[in-house]
Amino acid sequence: MRGRDEGRASGGSAPEGYDKYAFEPFAVTVDLAVLTVRAGALQVLLVERGHEPYAGRWALPGGFVLPDESAEAAARRELAEETGLSDLSGLHLEQLRTYSEPDRDPRMRVVSVAFAALLPDAPEPRGGGDAAQAQWLRYDALDPLAFDHDRILADAHERVGAKLEYTCLATSFCPPEFTLGELQQVYETVWATALDRPNFRRKVLATPGFVAPVPGAARLTGGRGKPAALYRAGDATALHPPLLRPAPEGRPS
Repeated sequence: MRGRDEGRASGGSAPEGYDKYAFEPFAVTVDLAVLTVRAGALQVLLVERGHEPYAGRWALPGGFVLPDESAEAAARRELAEETGLSDLSGLHLEQLRTYSEPDRDPRMRVVSVAFAALLPDAPEPRGGGDAAQAQWLRYDALDPLAFDHDRILADAHERVGAKLEYTCLATSFCPPEFTLGELQQVYETVWATALDRPNFRRKVLATPGFVAPVPGAARLTGGRGKPAALYRAGDATALHPPLLRPAPEGRPS
């Protein structure tokens, strides 16, 4: 108790008998699985590594956390530095999980705090920092990524797919004003399954606070008939009842 109390009284110095060099040092990094819907497909933001290890391989954007910043601040900084995306308005960013396997980085022991990020109307990126280039690539057509980034990306995809069922997260993929057809495309793209249009529309409009109509606004959709009404994200955060994924073929819903 004496060491603990004295440590607090002296402004946070180490407790008596504590050796901060007794443990092997390790680095903390951030990795970002940034997803968007472009050209009718789920796409992920990747950077080509400019240095070893894994030089020339695609990887998630990310980097080391500096001593004076939080993991979230590092994530935003690295995203801007490695992709040139300085305008992150509309970005949905949430912590995914921590990856701490001892051999995940060949340079040294590295623990990564991973984030899932969603962007609507995603702009074209450009490489910067340690990245030779940055591109949006289709999620379903990727070569193996550097480090353990395939696992991180798969975890992010599963997290987003699950949260679409019981939260209003799908609107984070949409522009400020969107049609119900555009919202349905988000679900179909992330879940990789087709949905019944009338049933989807009925469920969305019956869910309090999911979407709100934009009075007097409509958009031509390229098809026949009258222009589609426009909506914006409502004030709800959770879906009651949830909008569940269709059960896989051969399995009861």
